[in-house]
Amino acid sequence: MPQFDYDLFVIGAGSGGVRAARLASARAGKRVAIAEQQEIGGTCVIRGCVPKKLLVYGAEFGQSLRDARGFGWTIEGAHFDWPSLRDAVQREVARLSGLYRQNLEKAGVEIREDRAVVVGPHAVRLSRSGRTVSAERILIATGGHTWRPEETPGQELGITSTDAFLLEELPRSVVIAGGGYIACEFATIFSGLGVETTIVYRGDQILRGFDRDVRAHVQADLERTGVRVICGAVVDAVEAMPERRKRIVLSNALRLEADHLLWAVGRTPNTGGLGLNDVGVAMRANGAVIVDAFSRTNVPSIFAVGDVTDRINLTPVAIREAVAFVETEFMGRPTAMDHADIASAVFSRPPVGAVGLTEEDARASGRKLKIFRTAFRPMKHILAGNEQRVLMKLVVDCADDRVLGVHIAGVDAPEMIQLAAVAVKARLTKAQWDAACAVHPTGAEELVLMGEPVTDDNGAGHESSAGCV
Repeated sequence: MPQFDYDLFVIGAGSGGVRAARLASARAGKRVAIAEQQEIGGTCVIRGCVPKKLLVYGAEFGQSLRDARGFGWTIEGAHFDWPSLRDAVQREVARLSGLYRQNLEKAGVEIREDRAVVVGPHAVRLSRSGRTVSAERILIATGGHTWRPEETPGQELGITSTDAFLLEELPRSVVIAGGGYIACEFATIFSGLGVETTIVYRGDQILRGFDRDVRAHVQADLERTGVRVICGAVVDAVEAMPERRKRIVLSNALRLEADHLLWAVGRTPNTGGLGLNDVGVAMRANGAVIVDAFSRTNVPSIFAVGDVTDRINLTPVAIREAVAFVETEFMGRPTAMDHADIASAVFSRPPVGAVGLTEEDARASGRKLKIFRTAFRPMKHILAGNEQRVLMKLVVDCADDRVLGVHIAGVDAPEMIQLAAVAVKARLTKAQWDAACAVHPTGAEELVLMGEPVTDDNGAGHESSAGCV
């Protein structure tokens, strides 16, 4: 008789958990169960990347209809219907969740629609059924959830990104608290659908963590297209008003009124009530599970992947970590996920693609740099009279000519950055970039046509005629 009920018990059926469960069962032939207390698919499929990008697509059609006039199209009577888009997005979410379920079933994974709590190094209790099962290994893949500042008076009057997908009607106005990628993406969605939109952010510039030139470019374009951006302030209080409107009191004494306040001030790992403290699993102050390069916790039989570890909170990262876990634990091929030079995208207006070091981080590391930068209006926007521009920037190490970072803000930036990430990961030099012949006429060709480093006479630390700085 087997010593344990399962070889692997996975808690959380998001992208990372599902991938680990499927591979461990189908490829390694292990006895695997997975527990999920909500819909299968996790944040990305159910309440994150997928529905959000579908809404971004929907919001883009307004600008596309305006642009079409410059190309000879006459479009009359165009009308947007929020329930139609909302419901279509939710149907797609349900379809994808169903596919995740089918793939688990085909792989032979036992699905438990229940809340699982760790009650021992090899034991899990299922809350609804009351049953306790044993497993040789337990994988925590519970992801994260939206966070609200509970100390803020009236914070419960606001909504989160999860709520925004299911609004009964499109608001006339919305205030978004936060300046990260979720805030910028929802500002893009709401403003693109005709909603009066305001961002309130505590920092001096939105999109903290991205290259400063990109941050300035995106903020300027959001403001150009009607989004009000208030920096250097936070929400101090939220008050109810007639007709379900809200008064938002800011730390700079401003008072805003809107139909909704959307909290987009961060996410926190889903570890509350999981029992990890009781079995001695080490966690950070924010609840993130501490793991080593092989996703092992300090308890030898318990592992964790994805957002619950708060390493790099991106769906493809969770999937790669899950693959590395299975390779290491069940396939006899020790594999550590390489978290360096991972590309990311922000589906804002304009969209952003970035990989590698920002100029600020590269300089902080003590390197001498060459900075290449260009900004232009894409061909498609000329006839349309669309003023949105593209920014491209390369960060190059003077010591070995290696391209350390690529940063793009503009049309198709997320698509371009995927291939740029291959080059950065391969440690290609600027000379190798320049050796590639341009594809014309495209916006992407500008990436290999930036022949001269930029000059900055204001002492900001860019490349100067004197050489690397």
